[in-house]
Amino acid sequence: MNVQSTRDAVRLYQGEKLLFAHTLEQPGIYVGMGREEIDMYRGNFHIRDHLERRVPLEELEADEGKIRFYTPGRRDSLLLTWEEKEGRIHFHGVFSGQCNRIWLRFPALPEDSVFGGGEQFSYLDLRGKRFEIFTREQGVGRNKKEYVTFLADQEKAGGDYDWTFFPQPTFLSSQNIFFHLENTCYSALDFTADSFHEVELWDREFRFVLGVGESPADTLRSLSGLLGHQPPLPSWAFEGIWLGIQGGPEVVDQKLNTMKAQGADVTAVWCQDWEGVRYTSFGKRLRWDWMADEALYPNLREHIARWEAEGVRFMGYINPYVCVDGKLFTEAREKGLLALKADGQVYAVDFGEFDCGIVDFTNPEACRWYKEVIKKNLLGIGLKGWMADFGEYLPTDCVLFSGESAMTAHNRWPAMWAKINYEALEETGNLGKVAVFFRAGAAGSQKYAPLMWAGDQNVDWSLDDGLASVVVAALSAGMSGHGMHTSDVGGYTTLYHMKRTKELLMRWAEFCAFTPVLRTHEGNRPDSNWQFDSDEETARHVARCSRLHTALTPYILEADRENRETGIPAMRPLFLEYPEDRECYRLKYQYLLGRDLLVAPVYTQEAQTVEVYIPDGNWRSIWDDAPLSPGWNQAPAPMGRPAVFYRQDSGHKELFTQLRTI
Repeated sequence: MNVQSTRDAVRLYQGEKLLFAHTLEQPGIYVGMGREEIDMYRGNFHIRDHLERRVPLEELEADEGKIRFYTPGRRDSLLLTWEEKEGRIHFHGVFSGQCNRIWLRFPALPEDSVFGGGEQFSYLDLRGKRFEIFTREQGVGRNKKEYVTFLADQEKAGGDYDWTFFPQPTFLSSQNIFFHLENTCYSALDFTADSFHEVELWDREFRFVLGVGESPADTLRSLSGLLGHQPPLPSWAFEGIWLGIQGGPEVVDQKLNTMKAQGADVTAVWCQDWEGVRYTSFGKRLRWDWMADEALYPNLREHIARWEAEGVRFMGYINPYVCVDGKLFTEAREKGLLALKADGQVYAVDFGEFDCGIVDFTNPEACRWYKEVIKKNLLGIGLKGWMADFGEYLPTDCVLFSGESAMTAHNRWPAMWAKINYEALEETGNLGKVAVFFRAGAAGSQKYAPLMWAGDQNVDWSLDDGLASVVVAALSAGMSGHGMHTSDVGGYTTLYHMKRTKELLMRWAEFCAFTPVLRTHEGNRPDSNWQFDSDEETARHVARCSRLHTALTPYILEADRENRETGIPAMRPLFLEYPEDRECYRLKYQYLLGRDLLVAPVYTQEAQTVEVYIPDGNWRSIWDDAPLSPGWNQAPAPMGRPAVFYRQDSGHKELFTQLRTI
C-alpha cells in the first residue's frame, strides 16, 4: 500500500486504486454521539437514533503504518493502523475521547455500481440507497408504497426495502474493491453520495478489511477467502425435490404416492411439524420443544427407516428458542442456560401469541446442551436434514452469560446459531451427509451454513416480496460470500387476503428447478394456498420440475464445488463472467446458474414472454436450440418452458439438450 500524506491530507492507494482519502475540505472520518431507541415487536426492530453531535477529524499526523487524526482543537484523536495479510489490508481504528458513533468515507466514482450488503431483496446494485445492517424479520411487505405493507405497519409487522434476515456490512464496487467491516454492532452502508461511500457504526473502535482484485470474480474470491467457504451438502440434496408435507405419516404416504404416480423424483420429505403444531391468528405454527410428537407422528423412527429404504429422506425443523410450555425450557431454565432480563429473570420473547426462552450461545455449557438436543432428538431418530430457522430475535436489552452487550451480539447471533448446527454435525461425523438450511445469516455464517433459503416471501407477484425478490436475494447473498441458495416454492406468508395461486406455484417451481435446491412449503395457512398436489396438472408440472432438477444434478454439483473452493456462487450475476459488459451490472432478475446456463424466470402474472439480455457468445434455448442474438431479446416463456439458455460451446451441451426430452 502506498501512503501519500501532508499535514492536513492523506491518500491511501493499493496499486493505482485509491482506497481512502482525507482532506480538510473532504474529511474521511467523522465521530459523534447518539442515543438510540429500539422497539422490538416479534422480531421487527424499529430503530431511531437521536444524534447529539457529529464532527469531522481534521488535522492528522502520518507515520509508517499509522495515522493519528484529531478533532477540532486537538481535544481528542483517533489512531488508525493497518497491516497487509494475504493481499488484503486490515485496518484498526481506536478513538481516545468521548464518542459512540463513527462514520468512515471511501472514495467513489459517480458511475460506480455497488453489490453485497448481505442478502438484499429489493436492490442488487445498492448505489443510491442507505442500508441498515441489523438482522431482523424482513417484514410483511417491504415497499412502503404497497397496500400490504400499509396494513402490516398497523400491526408493527411491515418492513422496508433494506430489512433482511441476513445483513452484512460488506460491499464490492465495480472498481473491483471490496470493503468488509468486522464490527458486529449496528452499522449502515450509505451509497447516496456521488463521490464517496459512507459506513456508519455505533462503536468507538473498529476493524475493517479492504481488498482489490483484477476483476469482479477475482475480488469476490478474495472476499470469500476472508469470510470462509461453505461446508458441503450431501449430493442427494441436489437431486429431485424436497416435498414440504405436514400432517403425519398417513398424509406423507398419500402425498408421496400422488407425486410418485406423476413420475416425481422425491429425494426427501420435509415435515416441519414433526415436533407438533400450535395454531395462532397468524396460521399454523409449530411446537418448538424439539422432540418428536408421538400423537402426530407415532413410531416416527420406524417410518423414517421405511421411507429411507424407498430412497426418501426425512427432514425436520428446529430453531434456537424453546417454548415456555415445553420440557426443554424447564430443563434449560433450571440449568441457567437462557438469556436473562436485567432483574435476573428469564427473558421470554413473544413469537406471536406464544413465548419462548433464548438459549444463550455465549454460555459454553448452553452450546454443549443444545448440540446434544440436536444429536439426540434429531439425528438420533434418523433425520437427514432440517430447516435451522430464525436467529434474528435477540433482544438488545437482554443480559448474556458472557457479559457482552446484546447490541453487539445481536448481529452475530445467526452465525453463532449456524455454528451450533455445524458442530453438531461435525462431532457426529455427519458433515456432508445431512442437509441443514438457514434463514438468518451474518458474516461468519459462510463457514458453517451450507445453504440459505430466502425466508418468508409473500404468496404474491410483488417485486419486493414475491418471486422476483428471491432472484435478487440469491444474487446479493452470492456477492456477500454465500453462494448456495434456495426458496419456498410459491412463497410462505399468507395474510391480508393474499392466497397462493396455481400459476404462482407452477412458475415458482420451474424457477427453482434451475436453482441449487428445489423445495416446497405449504405456507403459514396451508388451506388458503394452492399446493403441489391441488390438482393433477399441478402435480404433473411439479413432478417434471423434479426430474429436470435431477437431470441437472451433475452440473449443479460442479457449481457447488466451485462455490466451496473459490467462493464464486452457483447463482451468479452476469457481470461475474462478463465484467466488460456494462449492461450486465444492471441486471437483477436474470442470472447464470454456473457458467453455462442463463436463466430469466417469469416473475409477472400471466406473462408468456420475458425480456432477457444475452451477453456475447452463442447462446441457445435449451428447449428448441433456437439461437438468440447478443443484446436485449423478447424470449418465449410458456408455462413449463421457462426462458433458459445454454452456451453452445459448453462441455455440458449434451446434458442441457437432453432436458427437452423430460
